[in-house]
Amino acid sequence: MKEVSDGIPEGLKYSKEHEWVLVEGKSATIGITEYAQEELGDIVYVELPEVGEKVVKDDPFRRCRVGQGRFRCLCACGGAVLEVNDVLPDNPETINDDPYGDGWMIRVEMTDRDDLKDLMSAEEYAGIRRPAKGRRRRRRRRRRRRTEEEEEEEDK
Repeated sequence: MKEVSDGIPEGLKYSKEHEWVLVEGKSATIGITEYAQEELGDIVYVELPEVGEKVVKDDPFRRCRVGQGRFRCLCACGGAVLEVNDVLPDNPETINDDPYGDGWMIRVEMTDRDDLKDLMSAEEYAGIRRPAKGRRRRRRRRRRRRTEEEEEEEDK
């Protein structure tokens, strides 16, 4: 996927709340942006809606837990949930590792394409948010240290 700048992929739509949307016909795949997951830190729990559940634009569609805090994922467009990423409940860190790929959250059959009018292009989104360059490296170092500590603990 081609990137605009700062790792922001082209071909997606973006909300001011840092969700991304991939539109394919009447369906929209929704996730959170690289910037959002960097700001939130390590995601440790994800609760997703049920397939068939109705979601409303700008309403929370479920919760995620990060460390000691929580955040609500807002739905960038309304419709019926076609599919949820079944990997996330058991592996929420997938969002941190690959927010634009394997870390997608839900796929929705849109009820109103006008919901997309408020969303931004990659260029527009790049203009409002620039992720701090060092955060990703620091997070990877923390994960690497944690993994090394876990391995040492297992060896005991």
